[in-house]
Amino acid sequence: MVGAVITAAGLNSRMRSDLKELNLPIKNKLTLPLVNNKKTILECTIYNVLNAGVNNIILVLGHYIEEIIDSLNDYYLSKVKIVENKPHDVGLSKSLYNGLTNIDEDYVLCVSGDQPTVSDITYKNILNILFNSPNIDNTISFLRRREYGKLDTALGLGMPFALNKNIILPYISSVDDNLNPILRKIFDSGVDFYGVKEEFDLELININHYKDFKFVSENIDLNNYNFRL
Repeated sequence: MVGAVITAAGLNSRMRSDLKELNLPIKNKLTLPLVNNKKTILECTIYNVLNAGVNNIILVLGHYIEEIIDSLNDYYLSKVKIVENKPHDVGLSKSLYNGLTNIDEDYVLCVSGDQPTVSDITYKNILNILFNSPNIDNTISFLRRREYGKLDTALGLGMPFALNKNIILPYISSVDDNLNPILRKIFDSGVDFYGVKEEFDLELININHYKDFKFVSENIDLNNYNFRL
């Protein structure tokens, strides 16, 4: 049984700054319509996670929680359990901790809400690598940023990744920080890290700025990503 935690609690400062500069309506990036105005960034992310075969999704919200909830179609709201950061002004590690401590499953896919380009195929590959590893409870598999296969360096770590949540919980229980330094500490402790190659080139693009959003909107291949419009 596999669960998922989707973190969607950030300040969204870079996108909001871009929208203001371009004289466009100020919105949280997760609420922007990505696929022919029918799915938002966050809805696309949830959709692909659901199609990866997870049993339960925790959606961690904080800043702009009302705006994000209001943007979600009833179908997607029915598929997630919302956990609210209290207070809202916390780092990614605390968001992940709040998600992981509210999920029943031990094996969890951890995803950022602004990763709509990561396909269900790649999520399945990440999970397959984890479950077929020699030591499932001492392994983290993730979408590679550099090398793929079993890694001998901690460079290029990040979300999405899959693991037994008990690997990471001791490291984030009392830490409010970004994830990269925490993942490096876990790597140095002897946990095996496996980088999984992307299925499509677009999967390596994070949507931080408006130009990223425009590029993804103009180049996403609906057939490859199997979005049902």
